[in-house]
Amino acid sequence: MSRRFLFVLGSSRADGNTEALARAAAEQLPAGVEQRWISLADHPLPDFEDLRHDSDHVRPESGSTALLLDATLAATDLVIASPLYWYSVSAHTKRYLDHWSGWLRTPGLDFKRRMAGRTLWGVTALAHEEEVVAEPLVATLNNSAAYMGMRFGGVLLGNGSRPGDVLNDTAALARAKTFFAREAPPARFPYETAQ
Repeated sequence: MSRRFLFVLGSSRADGNTEALARAAAEQLPAGVEQRWISLADHPLPDFEDLRHDSDHVRPESGSTALLLDATLAATDLVIASPLYWYSVSAHTKRYLDHWSGWLRTPGLDFKRRMAGRTLWGVTALAHEEEVVAEPLVATLNNSAAYMGMRFGGVLLGNGSRPGDVLNDTAALARAKTFFAREAPPARFPYETAQ
């Protein structure tokens, strides 16, 4: 199966440091690899409404939710490009992941089964010298991948606050050159949680 990358941009700022770092990594992908870029700021999702005890979720037929669902299902490699906001993913990104809960409960969609075996990657820029502050973001993505039975390719971290700063992070740019070339291991701990 040929690889199809979906880059989900979770920043509220266009052309920010996280996007710049993701694009630097994407430049290294082979020419034949499909890339699709979707900005959550340009395609805002409604707040997630948990219907699990009231009624079934229905498959979205139009709008941003349908666009993101279809793009997510079409991807072999899903890249969450979210800046580090308060030690985790951005609000846009969290809302996107919240919608996964509805897609898991949409009759006939088989979201979890269809996502199993694909690869989840992360890219983030942080305005802090100590990368340890990004551990909650990394855990969010790693645990999400594990729950879905996805491979987790890790998170490419870069440092930058002002627009363009990450392009001065030579270590991050060096890691970007080989980030997507690595083979992601299988999910480490597939598990079920109480619904």
